[in-house]
Amino acid sequence: MNIEYTPQPSGSGPDELVPSRYAQRVGDIDVLIISDGVLPLPTAMMGHNADPVVRATWMKDMFLPPDAFDWPLNAVVVRSGKQTILVDAGLGLDPDLHLPRAGQLVKRLEAAEIDLASVTDVVLTHLHMDHIGGLLVEGVKDQLRSDLKIHVAAAEVKFWEAPDFSHTKMPEGFPDALRATAKRFLNEYRSQLRLFDDEYELAPGVVARRTGGHTPGHCVIRVASGGEGLTFAGDAVFPVGFDQPDWHNGFEHDPEDAARVRIELLRELATTGELLVATHLPFPSVGRVALAGKAFRWVPVFWDY
Repeated sequence: MNIEYTPQPSGSGPDELVPSRYAQRVGDIDVLIISDGVLPLPTAMMGHNADPVVRATWMKDMFLPPDAFDWPLNAVVVRSGKQTILVDAGLGLDPDLHLPRAGQLVKRLEAAEIDLASVTDVVLTHLHMDHIGGLLVEGVKDQLRSDLKIHVAAAEVKFWEAPDFSHTKMPEGFPDALRATAKRFLNEYRSQLRLFDDEYELAPGVVARRTGGHTPGHCVIRVASGGEGLTFAGDAVFPVGFDQPDWHNGFEHDPEDAARVRIELLRELATTGELLVATHLPFPSVGRVALAGKAFRWVPVFWDY
């Protein structure tokens, strides 16, 4: 099917009270941000190297609950030329983790009338389960094209052969779930993987670039056309990352390098003024970055109705 987007929020299904998809035009390229839902996680994971009092003050100033809050999950569909690219695949369904409000991507693709068989390419920012789990939902693989290409950094695949969790700070059960999900994904989709080293053009104006940091093969995807640009930052940026870019997130396998990547990316976007979208920023997570002294400021776009 042909996917035609208009640059405005689309209507949600009758059982949803809030929008779950938002269309953004970047030159001649159509971008659709889709919410995969939310998952509750401890607030300490926002900055486990920070002074607890300082962290608690930041949470209070942001009107966020002190102990746990709902992390947004976003994925993106990009249409460039004849290619339809799914950027990350959401959490899927993991009954052992009891996360019923996450893993909504497949349902919301259907609501947006995006046929899985129309997806020509998938690009994965990294292999954490909230980015690949949607491809493991029962029945999904049967709906995908036999010639589907799944692009991922070679360093990421290598890392998950023997992943190191020694620098992460995750809730109990998450490391085992991450290992198991990555292993299952690689077993099921290995023949369709297309590995790249540092940078790869997926389609006209759509480039994946390995940053490392969050995971060794973590990458960001930049969409550029007609003098406009948008970067999907995956897990390089979290909500606290603008005010406190050097705080370590609990899911980061190399927190020091992740902070370096985050600061460099935010500086780059503050300079260019291009749009930023990220997995865990509040939906639809479309905005720009401004400098704020030694830190940064998040500037959400006004929704285009």
